Amino acid sequence: MSFGPPPSVYTQSTLAADQATRKRRRAWLWGALAVLVVVGLVATGLFLSFAGDDSAHADGRAAAVAQSPDAIRETVEKVPSSPEGQLAVEHDETDVSKSTETNPRYAPGTWATGKILARGVANRIVGLRIKPPYDETAWTLKLDGHICATSRHVTADGRTAVVIQPPHAKGSKQDGVCDQVVFFDLNTGKKLWQKKMPSPQLAYVTNTNLTLTKGVVAVAWGHGSVAYDMKDGRKLWDSATVSRCEDKGFAGGRALLALVACGEGTAATYEVQKLDPRTGKPRWTYKVASGVSAVYLPSSDPPVLAVGAGDSEATDLISLDAGGRRLATVSLSGYDPKCGTRYFSSAYFGVLENCDGLVVGRTQVYVMSKENISNDQPSDWIVAFDLKTGKSQGKFDGRNLQMIYPLRMSGDELLIYRRGAGVSAPAAVVSWNARTDKETPLLFFQLPEDDDAELSDPEQSDIVFEQGRVFFGKRELVRDDKYPKDSVLMAIGIGSAGLKH
Repeated sequence: MSFGPPPSVYTQSTLAADQATRKRRRAWLWGALAVLVVVGLVATGLFLSFAGDDSAHADGRAAAVAQSPDAIRETVEKVPSSPEGQLAVEHDETDVSKSTETNPRYAPGTWATGKILARGVANRIVGLRIKPPYDETAWTLKLDGHICATSRHVTADGRTAVVIQPPHAKGSKQDGVCDQVVFFDLNTGKKLWQKKMPSPQLAYVTNTNLTLTKGVVAVAWGHGSVAYDMKDGRKLWDSATVSRCEDKGFAGGRALLALVACGEGTAATYEVQKLDPRTGKPRWTYKVASGVSAVYLPSSDPPVLAVGAGDSEATDLISLDAGGRRLATVSLSGYDPKCGTRYFSSAYFGVLENCDGLVVGRTQVYVMSKENISNDQPSDWIVAFDLKTGKSQGKFDGRNLQMIYPLRMSGDELLIYRRGAGVSAPAAVVSWNARTDKETPLLFFQLPEDDDAELSDPEQSDIVFEQGRVFFGKRELVRDDKYPKDSVLMAIGIGSAGLKH
């Protein structure tokens, strides 16, 4: 599968149009941001004094635990000195005149550190400096082919990986094959190593899954799998032999889980295995009930499965204990876990551990409801379920015309994005403690009006919160037929006015 040509150098007239587009957007954005902090606090019912203690949480919440450089990053956010949002980064993709809804320019992968916002687009990765003038490219990592798999995971010292699809002669057996793993540094854009996957003839953008766990990069494509040492790219193990049971994909993070499929098509049965990341040997195996046609792995530790009974959509959550034994089952009737929905109906760029409508914590799983269309009621809500019992332990309501989405854990608290509804109802990122039902505002802001709907939809854009800033990255870039020469907003980031660049 081809993802379109790389961007070409644009003309002076296009450059002028781009600058005009950015100027209009930024003028609107700054005007909206100017009134947000007061409006946001009034709307939340809070009149708080933000003391600006960046060393610890004022309410006694646990601070971040030091991690080794090759551990998977788990950032604990601090309450900012001010929740007023200010522009941190903005980037437009140029020369998208050939991009249409049926043939978009794909932009897979959004990662952030305290210094850089990195975005994958076509056959390169762009690192954007987080400071004025808001669109300064710090580095560009040119790849040997288009990106075909990414991971949301980042190491504690800011490294991650992608799988790419080098160009091959059309009609050859290698055409469209994803067979190269690239490991790189997000802060510098330096490629640390690149390795060719063993026997990847059947690895394509639709079936290749990539993940990271401590010290290990692992890839599976349904017909084989391989793991590499982060330090030097040395191959640790692989399973590229023909077998009735094959690795469909992995879930990383604190541990490494493998989804194993036995058989083909509707007759396939599934197992979930916890693997030793250094050897690939199973530590335990959980057999999924027959009749399940889809399995997702939103968390490796604690192990949680989202399964679809008779359909590709997730219908139930299953939590396991440390030995791989079932603890509880949660019905997803009335909920929208968004498993496998990235990139619309296309299974592009790895979807096994991406469930954008749920987040798993140490003891609870948080799931968003389906949209509520009743008037004068919350548009949706998030419910916390206990992983041991499956019972609900708290509910966070959205607002009328302002949907909410779970982002990730910050220590023992859930980070939530709340969509905006005009200047009178700004967008926000808040943290929520389900046990105390305490909500703490972290940011109030307004997104560009023309891009708000797409940026705020987790099925169309990555939403990443890291070190006091929220970033939005469109996954598909499509030109505007009304302004075909204009550039397209690819990413934007908002940070606290109290943060130093």
